Amino acid sequence: MDLDALTSARREEWARLDALSRQRHLTGAEIDELVERYRAASADLADLKTSAGRTTQGDYLSIVLARARLKLTGAPENVMRQIPRFFVLQLPAALYRVRWTTLVIALGFIATGAVVAFWVSGDPALVASLGPQLQLEQYAEEQFTDYYSENPAAVFAGTVWTNNAWIAAQCVLFGITGIWPLMVLVQNAVGVGTAAAVMLAFDRGDVFLLFILPHGLLELTSIFVAGAAGLHIFWAWVAPGRRSRGEALAAAGRSLATIAIGLVIALAVSGLIEGFVTAQPWPWPIKIGIGAAALALFLVYMLVVGRRAVRLGETGDLEEADAGTPTLVAG
Repeated sequence: MDLDALTSARREEWARLDALSRQRHLTGAEIDELVERYRAASADLADLKTSAGRTTQGDYLSIVLARARLKLTGAPENVMRQIPRFFVLQLPAALYRVRWTTLVIALGFIATGAVVAFWVSGDPALVASLGPQLQLEQYAEEQFTDYYSENPAAVFAGTVWTNNAWIAAQCVLFGITGIWPLMVLVQNAVGVGTAAAVMLAFDRGDVFLLFILPHGLLELTSIFVAGAAGLHIFWAWVAPGRRSRGEALAAAGRSLATIAIGLVIALAVSGLIEGFVTAQPWPWPIKIGIGAAALALFLVYMLVVGRRAVRLGETGDLEEADAGTPTLVAG
C-alpha cells in the first residue's frame, strides 16, 4: 500500500470527520455523515495497520477516530460486555507473549532445584547442616506427606491458593524492579531443591515426586508465567523502543497485569488439586493424570488460543478507547 497516496486521497475526508467530531452541536444530517465517515475511516485504519503496522498516518487517524467515537457514544462500554473479550482475546494473548520467557524460566528453575537436591543429598555434611538427624528423618517419613492432609481439604486449598496467588501477583506487580521476580524464583527453586534433598537422603525421592507432581505441574507453571510477565514489564522500561519509557511501561503494565488475574484462576485450580487430590489414597497414575490434564488445558489456552488472539492483532492491552490515544512521534 502506498501510504502517501492513501493519505492524499483521504486527507479531506479525515479532516471532515475531525471537524464534525469537534462541533458542539450536530444536525440529524451531520450525525448521519459523522457515522458514515467514521465507518470509512475505520476501514482505512484497518488497512493501514494490516499492511504497514503502526505508522504516523495510522496514529493520526486513531486520534481522529477516538474523538469521533467519543462524540458518537459519550459513554464507556458496558463492563459485562468486556468480560468475554478479556478471556477470549486479552488474557490468552498476554500469556502467549511470554511463552518463551516462561520456558527459559522453567528450565532454569528445574536445573537449579535439581542441582541443589543432588548436591545437598550427596553430601552428608550438608544434609546434617539442615537440622538434627532425627528431625530430618521425621520430616522425610511423616511430615512431608502429613502436610497435605493435616488440615481440612477446603481450608488447605484456600490457604495454598491465597499464598501462591500473592507470590504470583508480587512477581508481576514488582516486576519493574527486575530483581524481585528473579529473587522469588530462585528462593522457590532452592526451597524445592532442599526439600527434595532431604527426601533423597532418606531414600524417599519417589514419594517427593508423587506428592509434588499432581498439583505442582500447574502451580509451578503459573509461578513461571508470573515471573516471565514481571521480567517483560522490566524490559519494557529498559528497552522502550521508539516510545517513551513511560508509554512503554504503561502499555506493558496494562497488557501483562491481566496475567495476574488469569493466574489467580489457574492457581485456584492447582489449590483444589492440592487440597482434594494430592492426599487422596487413589492410584498415582490417576492423581498425576489429573494434574497433567490441568496443565495441558492451561498450555492449550496459552499457546493455541493465545496464538489465535495474537494473529487477530490482540496484544493483551486495553482497547484504544480505554487506554487512551497514542502519542504521535516523528521518524
